This record gives sequence, structure tokens and C-alpha cells, in this order.
Amino acid sequence: QVQLVESGGGLVQAGGSLRISCAASGLTFSNYNMGWFRQAPGKEREFVAAIGWNGGSTHYVDSVKGRFTISRDNAKNTVYLQMNSLKPEDTAVYYCTARNGGSLQMVVSEYGYWGQGTQVTVSS
Repeated sequence: QVQLVESGGGLVQAGGSLRISCAASGLTFSNYNMGWFRQAPGKEREFVAAIGWNGGSTHYVDSVKGRFTISRDNAKNTVYLQMNSLKPEDTAVYYCTARNGGSLQMVVSEYGYWGQGTQVTVSS
């Protein structure tokens, strides 16, 4: 079965950096667009970033543009999210997600597979 396993979350001070990873198994990784969403306490899950199957296209929510970078390594079946200049408002559980083909999407319902999430906490 498909599994998405996030890692690399933790506690970081404002202005710091963190890289989170998502290892995928049970699917042909290079066929899938991959995405990162996040959910803060009491808030809805929101789109953060997405990357096309070959890494040639990316999309970001405005609030992270210039600070976060999504990338992938198809040889390792892994997608990454490099987060720089972190702010307290970036604190959330970050979820990895996969969508089989098509265009990059920013809506939860467009993604079929989800990881269990990794906590990112940014202290002020």
C-alpha cells in the first residue's frame, strides 16, 4: 500500500531553518505530483507548496514564497521542503501528499494520499 512518511520536524527559533522530508513507497513516485500542506491548531489544513512529477514546475502559497523551497529526488522516492527565515506563524503540523498526474493543485480534496504529519514549531 502507499505510504508517505514525513521526518525532520522539530523546534527552531524564529529566523532559523529546517528541512523536512517525505519518503514515499508503494507507488511509482515519478508519476506523482507531490505537495506539502500544513495545519495549525484550530485552523483548516492549508496548501504550502507543490512540485510536478519531474521537478520542473513548482507552486507556493504567497506567505512562504522566497522562504521555502520544495524539491524532489525521484531516485530516492523523496520530496523535501527547505524552510528558511521561519516565523512563529509557520508553526503547524506539516503533511506530505501525493497526486497521480495532472496539474499542480492547491486543494486538499485533489490529493489522494497523505502522510501522518510532522510537527514544526517556531519559537519567537
